[in-house]
Amino acid sequence: MIAVKDNFPHLTPEEYFAWEEKQPDKHEYIDGRVYSMSGGSVNHGRIAIRFTAMFDTHLDNSGCIPGNSDIKVNIVETNNYTYPDASVTCDERDKTAANYFTYPCLIVEVLSDSTEAYDRGAKFRMYRHNPMLQDYLLVSSTRIEMDLYHKKETGEWIILNYQEGDVIELKSIDLSFSIEQVYRNLVLTPESSPFKVN
Repeated sequence: MIAVKDNFPHLTPEEYFAWEEKQPDKHEYIDGRVYSMSGGSVNHGRIAIRFTAMFDTHLDNSGCIPGNSDIKVNIVETNNYTYPDASVTCDERDKTAANYFTYPCLIVEVLSDSTEAYDRGAKFRMYRHNPMLQDYLLVSSTRIEMDLYHKKETGEWIILNYQEGDVIELKSIDLSFSIEQVYRNLVLTPESSPFKVN
């Protein structure tokens, strides 16, 4: 999804929740400002759906809860709220929450040209406030490529790059899958890939 700042006055969190309930579209809330979440590409939507479906099947009866792009994530110890493309929480504190997750162990963002720098930079810095986050997966929607930011037991973050033929391992939810599973039957942009993934 693509975030665009709306020209609104600063809102309190309470005003934001009350206002957003009446809106037809989703809006992130960062430092009192509202950002409209405009639609992404067809590939963006299909990739996000695949992750949500894969997580839902894998986590059935596990006690963990997958979230799609309709579920907000509250940035720990702030009043900021984002809409990642997919997330998973296994934290008991989130299991009774009605409006958002606060402690996901896994967050997935499908990249677009307009949001890639933000997703890799400022957004990741915000997400890192969450002590339960173990995996932050950034997924290209134009080529067969993913970058996994994984937090080791020492607390150090490492970046793993995955491309065609690779198997992605999400230790946070004990899931491994081939990268082609996500990109199957997508038509990628000509400048990024010369072929269709089957």
